Amino acid sequence: MNEIDLSVNIGSLKLKNPVMLASGTVGYGNEISEFTDLSKIGAIVTKSISLKPRKGNPPPRIAETSSGMLNAIGLANVGLEAFIKEKIPFLEKIKSTLVCNIAASSIEEYVECVDILDKEETVKAFEINVSCPNVKDGGLVFGNNLNAVGTITNKVRAKTNKPVIIKLSPNNSNIVDYAKVVKQEGGDAVSAINTLVGTSFDIYSRKPKIKNITGGLSGPAIKPVALAKVLEISRAVDIPIIGIGGISNWKDAIEFMIVGATAFQIGTINFINPNAGMEIIEGIKHYCKKMQISKISDLTSSRII
Repeated sequence: MNEIDLSVNIGSLKLKNPVMLASGTVGYGNEISEFTDLSKIGAIVTKSISLKPRKGNPPPRIAETSSGMLNAIGLANVGLEAFIKEKIPFLEKIKSTLVCNIAASSIEEYVECVDILDKEETVKAFEINVSCPNVKDGGLVFGNNLNAVGTITNKVRAKTNKPVIIKLSPNNSNIVDYAKVVKQEGGDAVSAINTLVGTSFDIYSRKPKIKNITGGLSGPAIKPVALAKVLEISRAVDIPIIGIGGISNWKDAIEFMIVGATAFQIGTINFINPNAGMEIIEGIKHYCKKMQISKISDLTSSRII
């Protein structure tokens, strides 16, 4: 059998393989670069960037749970100016595709961030994190408002020709409706899913383990939920899906592609095994040889469920 074609297309974005490193789990790339070969990873999704620097939530803001992790970082980041001056020069040296994750507290901030970053050649696509509170609307989360997700997609789309990926929250009534509005308003793809809301308490102090009380649950514990959400979207909407949620090895990754994901992101596993992405790539190659699959993209397009 000839060399297996691991490349995938997400709109006009072509990745050398479907492995993406999830936002917030590898910083801005340099934090993990000593432990893995980033040039061989399909794409790096940056830690969320906002217009101005954010300190995030007070500690403690991470807690381990059964088969997972809770985090309430609060979108802490260096801000757009520092990202361009201090982080992009390093990222330019990495021969991996850079997807910039954008977080904002108003629709105007999303638009301004994309408008500025669109000029940066190193940035190849945008992942829009709509799981952010809208400060102008009493703190309601954008991702739980169908009209807001549609408006953000439409206005960001108008500012760039680069692929626009909307990262969907599972914490709403019907994720399919959100995927439909993303497609309708010109989005190129959706990432599914963002973290689930969770909490954890110390039984002796009777206090929450994270200062914010609730946080985002990630890791293997959420994988069955994430798989079901990807399947729901793929059955109802003709749009590329980037699967996220508890992927720890190549078998998990293949499972997401079988239910309709074009590519996938690994997150929590990066804290445990920074080289997981490379190991998953090798595992996928062996699987494809065994199953006589010449193009990994065929796995997604041949879904029969």
